[in-house]
Amino acid sequence: MSTCVFIQIRCKPGTTYKVAEEIALREIHSELYSTSGEWDLLLKLYIPKDQDVGHFINERLLDIPNIERSLTTMTFKAF
Repeated sequence: MSTCVFIQIRCKPGTTYKVAEEIALREIHSELYSTSGEWDLLLKLYIPKDQDVGHFINERLLDIPNIERSLTTMTFKAF
């Protein structure tokens, strides 16, 4: 079993496509979308059960250059 999280990413102006390309190359995501508004990208990923969520995100995603800020939404089984 894995943990599903959604991560919204704000990029430095003019770098959204570069950031998205780097995320795609790392092949850690389930889905990746460009969005309008306060955030530039929306990423859905599954974190393996044996991995710490914070470490996984920091070590495999947030070290990408030109990411200014992120917002992680955790999910929980409702039913």
